[in-house]
Order: sequence, then C-alpha cells, then structure tokens
Amino acid sequence: MSKKLLIETHTIKVSPSQLTENVNKENGNLMVEGILATAEVKNGNGRYYKKELWDREMEKYDQLVKERRSMGELDHPESTVINLKNVSHIVTGYNWDGDQLMGKIEILPTPSGNILKELIKNGITVGVSSRGMGSLEQNGSVMEVQDDFELLCWDFVSTPSNPGSFMSVLQEGKNSVTYNYTKVNQIVTEILCSKGNCPVF
Repeated sequence: MSKKLLIETHTIKVSPSQLTENVNKENGNLMVEGILATAEVKNGNGRYYKKELWDREMEKYDQLVKERRSMGELDHPESTVINLKNVSHIVTGYNWDGDQLMGKIEILPTPSGNILKELIKNGITVGVSSRGMGSLEQNGSVMEVQDDFELLCWDFVSTPSNPGSFMSVLQEGKNSVTYNYTKVNQIVTEILCSKGNCPVF
C-alpha cells in the first residue's frame, strides 16, 4: 500500500470574552485549546487511529513543540511541506484526556495568523486539522490508519471533517456549525477591507 496525505479535522468556537482572557502572558498572542485528535473511534472521514499510533507520533512531535517549530498553516495545502508564508499558529502543548488528544495553540501575529484571529474574533467557527502521511487498510466498516503514519502538523481550515467534535479556547463545545467557504472568503475580505488592506483578486 502506498502512503498518501491524510487530513483529519476538529472545530474551534471562541466567545468574544475568551479573546481577552486567553493570551500568552509573554507576548499577548491569543491562545486556544481543545481537541486535536480522537483515538480508537471511527472519525468523520471513516478512518480509525490507534492510540498507540498517536502516542508514537506525539513523542516525535514533542521535540518540535519544545523548539517552537510546531507550526501550522491557515488552510490545508496539498503538500507535506509547511510553507512559512502561510504559518498562522504554533502548537505549544498537548495532553491526553482519555482517548482525546488535547492541545494548546498560540495564534501568531503573521498575516495568516491575523486573518485567523479576526475570523475567531468575529465568531467564525474554524477547524483544527491534522496533516500527515500514511497508508490505509480496510477493516470492516472503517479505514484503519497503518503503522507507517507520520504526523506533519495541525492546520486551521474552514470545513471540518469531524463536525461533532468542537475545539474552543477553554471548553469543549457540542454543537456543529457549518459555514459556506464563499461566505468565509466574503467575511475575510470585509475584515481586511475594514482595516484598509483590501485584497486585489
């Protein structure tokens, strides 16, 4: 079986009051936390990840966290390379809560990070999505992710693959919110234009 790009998503919902309460004390950047991944269940993409697989990959990923190189992008590229000009955030910590991998994420003051922060400030629900490489094997009604899986990063995206699992600044949400991609683009354009940085398409 050949390896392919595997993408899994959870969503984040932040209330306006949480935006002022949850900042990095050293630099003032917005901090969010919630579910990064769920193990031992069939996810929204019909895939199944063993907890041991996530444990192994997080042990490797931990070095990136310690070195502040655990970056992710705004939107998923169809690539295994993190494009620095699209970096919006950095994972700063993680822990297990049962079979849920919880994470802390710092939104960076980059162009993509500023767009992400403005989307969150305006009540837009965005997804947190793992990006990795691996192969799949059919096992009954699920596609089981194989031991060759390699975690690359977590990105923020507009359309979650697992809408029943929400990520928030301090609490886990339970409701699913879906946004049309065109609407998100319209909101981003309105935000940028209101700041005097209207994009030219």
